Amino acid sequence: MNIQAIMKQAQKMQKEMMSEKEAIDKEIFIGTSSVVKVEVYGNKKIKSVKIESGNLDNDDLEMLEDMIVIAINDAINKIDVETEKRMGRYTANMPGIF
Repeated sequence: MNIQAIMKQAQKMQKEMMSEKEAIDKEIFIGTSSVVKVEVYGNKKIKSVKIESGNLDNDDLEMLEDMIVIAINDAINKIDVETEKRMGRYTANMPGIF
């Protein structure tokens, strides 16, 4: 294989990687924790937080805050798993890329 063919293959792989990353960024991941539901885009920007307030009274605010953190972290973990699943084939020999 000559250098031009290697460069062409590398450019193709780079385009595929960027396309996959753009798809992940636009996807919505849902994290949940009993009364909290969080929607997060693949770029880890929060879309929405929904709370089922019928199950809580005012004294449960601290618990609610903890549940929100759990739900957000759940959604972010799902993004990380999906990113690794889709991008792993490109970055198998390049740790720390994503």
